[in-house]
Amino acid sequence: MQYQIQKSCENIDWQAVCRLLQEAGLATYPIDLTRKAFDNSYCVVFVFDNNLLIGVGRAISDGAYQAAIYDIAVLPTYQGKKVGRLIVDEIHKALQKINIILYASPGKEPFYSKIGYCKMLTGMARFSNESAMREKGFID
Repeated sequence: MQYQIQKSCENIDWQAVCRLLQEAGLATYPIDLTRKAFDNSYCVVFVFDNNLLIGVGRAISDGAYQAAIYDIAVLPTYQGKKVGRLIVDEIHKALQKINIILYASPGKEPFYSKIGYCKMLTGMARFSNESAMREKGFID
């Protein structure tokens, strides 16, 4: 299957992005905050099947030695078709020779393990809504 990849926020339907994030089970925010997060990212990836937005992802970085990946999301009907891998591969191209961290949705760790990610022994986090993140299984 040949998908179209876009690496900019130009002409993106932000309502479609929010809907995709929700359908994929990721945290959702108002459209203006979602757009701000993507606009302020170091790199972004949007994947389309014809005109249908089927996947997104983004990374923040200092551009030198540290980066973090966020919001890797694929429509449920396209999961298992290597769209997530395509998104991560495109992000990796922008982050060569840079340490990358991410936190995965609970249950998605095997996907990231298959593509070279390892669990950190010293990872720590401070969340604005700690109780919700605890309930969702992100923290002990």
